[in-house]
Amino acid sequence: MSLSLRFAAGSHKGMIREGNEDSGYAGPRLLAVADGMGGAAAGEVASSEVLSTMVELDEDLPGTDLREVLRLAVDRANDRLRVMIEDDPGLEGMGTTLTALLWTGSGLGMVHVGDSRAYLLRDGALEQITQDHTWVQRLVDEGRITEEEAGHHPQRSLLMRALDGRGQVEPDLTLREARLGDRYLICSDGLSGVVSRETMQDTLLAYADPREAVQELIQLALRGGGPDNITCIVADLVDSDQTPSDIPMVVGAVAEDLGDTTTLPTTPASRARELTQGEYEAEALLPETPQSRRKPKSAWRRTLPVWGPAVLVLAALGGAYWWTQTQYYVAADGNNVTVYKGIDTKVFGISLSSPYQTYHDIDITQFSAPYQQSLKDHYEATGLSDARKYMDKVRDQAGLCTSIKEWNQTHPVTVPSQVPQTQSPGQTTPPVNGATPGGETVSPTTTASATGQAAPIRTGAPTATSTSRSTSRPGGTVKQNAAGTAAPGESGAPTAPPSSAPPTTAPPVAPQKFDAGEQADKVSNCAVQPNGSS
Repeated sequence: MSLSLRFAAGSHKGMIREGNEDSGYAGPRLLAVADGMGGAAAGEVASSEVLSTMVELDEDLPGTDLREVLRLAVDRANDRLRVMIEDDPGLEGMGTTLTALLWTGSGLGMVHVGDSRAYLLRDGALEQITQDHTWVQRLVDEGRITEEEAGHHPQRSLLMRALDGRGQVEPDLTLREARLGDRYLICSDGLSGVVSRETMQDTLLAYADPREAVQELIQLALRGGGPDNITCIVADLVDSDQTPSDIPMVVGAVAEDLGDTTTLPTTPASRARELTQGEYEAEALLPETPQSRRKPKSAWRRTLPVWGPAVLVLAALGGAYWWTQTQYYVAADGNNVTVYKGIDTKVFGISLSSPYQTYHDIDITQFSAPYQQSLKDHYEATGLSDARKYMDKVRDQAGLCTSIKEWNQTHPVTVPSQVPQTQSPGQTTPPVNGATPGGETVSPTTTASATGQAAPIRTGAPTATSTSRSTSRPGGTVKQNAAGTAAPGESGAPTAPPSSAPPTTAPPVAPQKFDAGEQADKVSNCAVQPNGSS
């Protein structure tokens, strides 16, 4: 059995607030509510921008990791707020909650940040399936106050988490089992803080049509005083043959007509454009009241047929530009590497791309020339996730090249050196066989010369610097020196041991090999090769 969503959405500024900072979106794949905060710091801007980013998910995404898709979308939305605050410091302090369900036809993924809530009505019982990220909820979790006390606590609106463009967001990400007949309610605290869960359960059971259920829930919050903006979405999981909803709905601040509902075309580009272009003529979801009466049509709406073609051209250009901003590519940026959002081209001198994230820890000069060129030619990614995976590979390559550089520093190349023999100044080293050019035999030992230098003792020729005499002993004549000891090398004297002088060339040492492990095929991508490699 194939399941689909049948949904309705509504929003109201309430009875006290001057404007509506809530935004809601309901489409065939995506259901989302954002409750802006910041008052003068433009909470309605924050909620609108976040939903304008999240609407990109209203696509058929079979086989995707829903939690990862939602996490990346939240990161993009938070980055968008950060850029806006950097461009306009007057927006500092704005932020928004976000609770959204993403449907793929077989499963539901849910993302939650803040205190907007999601409920599930199943088998006649309504269950809250999100946990508020508030200070009061933490007190309840720690057992310091009760649920009843939390409803009246003076700090019950103090958020612990929100999308505010500062730091890294830590959303709750879960997967939900899809069952035929399940009914989901997503709402801001303007409803859940005024209407009890029991009353919401009774209302959802009493009204089978999601549209009627939304109207009644908002009226209940208004009758309860309407102290805050009220936004809610009701969606049923129905058989695909039971006429599911297929036209997206936008409500609240993102629609700009307070209290009205805007229906959007079904193409992603058109939806994104409509979310950011201004006022739209649409049927009010709620019955007209003094608090929700729509503004009269302006003069430009009455003249729409005259310049309608120009609007179509602008819409096409806007859709084309929006598409470029869903593209990503990776390219060298000086000696670093940057992920760019957009496409690498210019129109009328205006670049259609901007840096999304620069990796300052990667220096491309450590790469080989071909690898550097591949980065300069840039890599066309299929999306932000693909660009990040590619950068993981570049970072691994950079790590390998850094390891090679460190290896070369600790394992320098050694060149075999000649080992010189020790000899007296001005003395000629005798040949190995001990013969001099004059035919004399050279003894391996030496005597002291008149200058104090060592000189070899030669046999068969008198020595100018030594005093010796001969004595007769049985078996031969022994030459003695002035001290009366037998001179080495003479007949009857002890024979000197063979020379133990080191060889003239140091023996070769086998170089160590750099172990690249599983990245051996990437060594050639580095500017330098490891010492000891063949």
